[in-house]
Formats: sequence, C-alpha cells, structure tokens
Amino acid sequence: MTAWQTVHVRVNDAATGQPTPCRVRFTGADGTYYAPLGRLSDFATGRNQDVGGNVLLGTKQFAYIDGVCEIPLPAGRIAVEIVKGFEYQPVRQETNLAPGQLALRFTLDRAFDPQADGWFAGDTRVHYLPPHAALLEGAAENLAVVNLLVNECTVIDSYGKLHPALPNITAVSGQHPAVQSLGHLVIVNTHNSHPVLGSLGLLNCHRTVFPLHFGGSDGKDDWTLADWCDQCHRKGGLVVWTRVWHESEDFPLGEPLADLILGKVDALEIDFFEDSPFDVLPDWYALLNCGFKVPIVGGSGKDSNGMLLGAMRTYTRVPPVEGFSYKTWIESVRSGRTFATNSPLLFLQVNGQQPGAVIELSARDATVCVKAEACSIVPFDVLEIVAGDSALATVQAAGDPASARLELDLPVPECGWLAARCRGERQLHHRPANQRIFAHTSPVYVRIPGQLPRTNPAAVKRFARYLEQMLTWAEHEARCDTDRQRAHLMEVFQAAMGELEARGSKGQE
Repeated sequence: MTAWQTVHVRVNDAATGQPTPCRVRFTGADGTYYAPLGRLSDFATGRNQDVGGNVLLGTKQFAYIDGVCEIPLPAGRIAVEIVKGFEYQPVRQETNLAPGQLALRFTLDRAFDPQADGWFAGDTRVHYLPPHAALLEGAAENLAVVNLLVNECTVIDSYGKLHPALPNITAVSGQHPAVQSLGHLVIVNTHNSHPVLGSLGLLNCHRTVFPLHFGGSDGKDDWTLADWCDQCHRKGGLVVWTRVWHESEDFPLGEPLADLILGKVDALEIDFFEDSPFDVLPDWYALLNCGFKVPIVGGSGKDSNGMLLGAMRTYTRVPPVEGFSYKTWIESVRSGRTFATNSPLLFLQVNGQQPGAVIELSARDATVCVKAEACSIVPFDVLEIVAGDSALATVQAAGDPASARLELDLPVPECGWLAARCRGERQLHHRPANQRIFAHTSPVYVRIPGQLPRTNPAAVKRFARYLEQMLTWAEHEARCDTDRQRAHLMEVFQAAMGELEARGSKGQE
C-alpha cells in the first residue's frame, strides 16, 4: 500500500529569500498529477467555467500558489516543475520523497530583470477570472498589470435555459486597481463588442462605457464603436483594437479599421502567433505603411483554465522618473514604448531612441544607428530589423538562455518606420492551437523634413475596399430605427474613406 503524506512546499525568490507566487506541477513516477490542497487535479477547461487557480497547458495540469502550499504526495520519486513568467529560470527536477518527509523547499532565480530599466509586463485582455484569482495568477506569471475586462457572455441554468451574463461587472475599477499586491495590479474595465462591427478593449476608463454589446439577430445597430472610443478618451482612457480578425467572416476588419484611420484607436492587440497568413502582422504592417502610427500590444485573451494568463503579453517602458503605476503604464503604452511577446524579451534603440519615438533627420541620405537585443529562456531562432514588411538585417540566436544582438548603421532614404522582431520554430502550448515563439517591438518612426511619408498603394486600395463593404452594410443592412442613426453610422466609414484617400494621394506625390 502506498504511503501518503501531506508535504509543506515552499518556493522562495532567490533574491529576497521570501515565498513567491508561481505555477507548480508535481507528478509521480507513473505521470500522475498531484494537486495542492485547495486546487483540483481534474478541473473544468471550458470558457467561463470556474476560471482561476488551475491551468491546463497541452496535456499538463498546473496549480497556482502564492509561494507556499500543502500537497498530499506518495513517498518515492516525484517530478517537480515550477514556473514564474518569462524572467525566471524554471525549476524542473526530480526528488526522492522519503517516507515521513513533510517539507520540500525550492528556489527560483532570475534570468533577466527588465524592470531594472523600467520595463513592466502586462496582459491587455483577460476575461472571467475573479479579481483575486487574477491577482494570484498575475503575480505567479510575473505580470505587473492584468487588465481584466468584463465581457458579455451567456450561461445556462438548471433548466437548460440560456441567460446573458456580465462576469465582474460589479468589480469595474476603471482607472484604479480593483486589487493589488506589491508590484502587481488588477484593473477591471470592459470589452465592448458588436458581431459585425468588431471589438474594442476600453482600458483606464473613468466610468463604464455602455452598452457593452449591441446588434445581433435580436438587437439594433443604433450605436458605433467610434462612440465608445470617444467616451473612453474623454478622461484619458486607452482604446485597444482586439480580435483584429474577429468573428464576422464577411467583414474581417470591421469598424475598428475606420476608427484607427480616424485616430480613435490607440493600440492594436496581438493575442496569438503561428507564423501563418492568418496572423495579424501583415495588416499591422500595411497600416504602418499607410502612414498610421499605432503601437502593438500583447494580450492573452484568457477566458478559461485551458489558457495561460500572459501567454502573449505587453512590455512597456515606464520612465524611472515617472514611477510605476497603472496611469504611467497606460501612458507608456499610448506613447508606443512597447513590445509584444510570448516569451522573448526584445529591446530596440534607433539613434538612442526607444520604440514610439519620432526621429527627425536632417538630410535625405542620412543613416541611423540601430541597436536591437533579444533574450529568452525558451529558445528562438532569429532576431531581425524590420522596415516596411521586409527584414533589413538578420542574426541567428545562440546560447542558453538564447540571445541575439544586432548593431548597425542603416541608410534611410525616405520617411518610414523601423522595428525589431524575433521568432522561431519552437511551439508553445496554447489553445485553440500551439503558437510559435515570437516577439515584436512597436516602431520607431523616421521623418525627413520636406518629405511626406510614402503610402503603399495596394494597402490603401485593400483598406478602401473593406471600408466600402462596411459602408454598404451600414446603408442597406444595419438595423437602425431612424435615418439619423443610420447616417451617424455611415459617417464613420465615409470619414475614414476620405482620410484614407487623402493620405493615399499625399503619399504618392
């Protein structure tokens, strides 16, 4: 008969000697997973099903702990895996638990410390986690900021009837943390959507922006996403274009494309990278190549125990003189000092300036000094400097942890943008499918006096076609009660088409 014992586990941060939140997995010699007390070995992984405290990655269960836990274990060989975000070296080892042994001690060491230079990680979109569970998982995944967004959904009652639900609506905290611990904030705002027009994350709102959802088979199309943007912006909110290729196959970019063209969208979110034609990078590059300044952010879109909080995340640099807070984090995102990543840390400087900067050159044949550096616990393959939609320079990664560095002078014949990216073939467990290792900075923009940014005619034409499709839908299919409502909706696309045409004309001069 197997001898079981309840073991006290403690995981310390090597730098402080104190317990640190983390993600843990204990398995026996036969691969059986053992959950800490208060966690489950068999847990729900459906959307909005008891989210928090547990996570399934591929076929591997993990539990989140605050640094200590008690766990019933059999004597004998035990495999241990302990993880804490992208900056700590994971612990993966086997231990022989002696009969009667009642304690196990582990230490996590930092591999990288980007916060020392002002880089703070955050997840721009998370759903359904209770705030305190989001705080625990955020600290365990080493996220300084978790943006927990209320998302309208449906739930089924005991009679099989579906009802609308708004998880966490009473916890909305707007511009202040709902809960926090040292170095970790959870802020509750909203994710607003329409089944045809698209979706927006409204961060740092001074109040809840209603309606959270409109349209659909039983609703009216009597609102616009632009109205949401304007309300969000009135007192410093940040608008994030989420789910860029959203659920409407007929209108793939929806209204957020128009809102971005009109300057109402502050950032574009990437939540998944598989290095395929379905990724959003080509659309982001096309927008940049049309002269639109829009930073990239990373959000996990976590909505179940089958998804990892911070699987794709945003790092943004908060100037040390400003100090870290939710407000300074938001304003740093707005300024474009960001990179999105699913593991690598990626840093870029152009003439000493960070992403988001606009560099004015004094001569058309000037060169810029580009420095890029990437490092990652999970191996990646290459580091690249990107302009337009092409890699201008590439270097292979090496070492363990993997790292790569580029430093070169690049000629800049015309206005444009430069960014850094790294990627590889290594796959990370994710739902609905694995994603490849990836990171990308927001651009540094280069301007030459007397010269207008050149636009990509093919991209302008493609975006114009999308806007025309949306305008036709607004004119003939949108469910509006009054001509005034329909005209208001149509005006968004008409104005965006005018702005796009004007930029296209100027960019070809």
